[in-house]
Amino acid sequence: MPLVAAAVCPHPPMIVPELAGSAAGELDDLRLACTEAVTRLLATGPDVVLVLGGGERTVRHGPADGGSLRPYGLDRVLRLGPGDEPTDGIELPLSVLIGAWLLDRAGVVTPRRGQSVDTDAPVDECRRIGAELVGDPAERVALLVLGDGSACRGERSPGYADPRAEPYDDRVATALRTADGPALLGLDPELSARLRVAGRAPWQVLAAAVASSATAWHGDLSYYAAPYGVSYFVANWTPTGSAGPSGPDERAGEPA
Repeated sequence: MPLVAAAVCPHPPMIVPELAGSAAGELDDLRLACTEAVTRLLATGPDVVLVLGGGERTVRHGPADGGSLRPYGLDRVLRLGPGDEPTDGIELPLSVLIGAWLLDRAGVVTPRRGQSVDTDAPVDECRRIGAELVGDPAERVALLVLGDGSACRGERSPGYADPRAEPYDDRVATALRTADGPALLGLDPELSARLRVAGRAPWQVLAAAVASSATAWHGDLSYYAAPYGVSYFVANWTPTGSAGPSGPDERAGEPA
């Protein structure tokens, strides 16, 4: 079976402590949840980690692709693949860039590839990408999926308050907790855009990739909160019956 595990994490720039400055401690729980999710992902022994996130366009990425955190206030260049050499490939979107940072932070040396998906991609395109993403039966692939929930969770949120945001995010949390791919594929692109959801397309690609694996999956949601008016989720998905360490104590609940 080519797809052996998946982990879902958010990609706010402030997850990088140097970017958060004096507020870095406010996201310690989120960083810990992401580190544990990546650790569990790697415990499945994949041949390659495929970092999947939203962007302005749909692009496959190789290990030489990278980007800079300078636009967010930190003069640091990151590559998708491990190493300190300057990047000489395609510029990574923020989602995949943060995915590379999470892997570096966890000390991951497993080979990496990337896939950015147009955040406005229609559902059928997400289905197609997901079905094609892990098509090599000889390669054990683990997916690290980056995506934020709604950005409309309160008057101080980036998208201001929207009463539809909390029910939307609760639906996503339930789908991630139960590995409910059809529920993710049922997310409405128009509503997602109105709520400024960055993860809709990557989550739907994940759901399609899991559906193509022709096996049942187990979900474990370890984080769900909206500390800055943006909903963040951390989850692990594994095939039912697969061996691996038990997940961390669940910190999911009503967002702040």
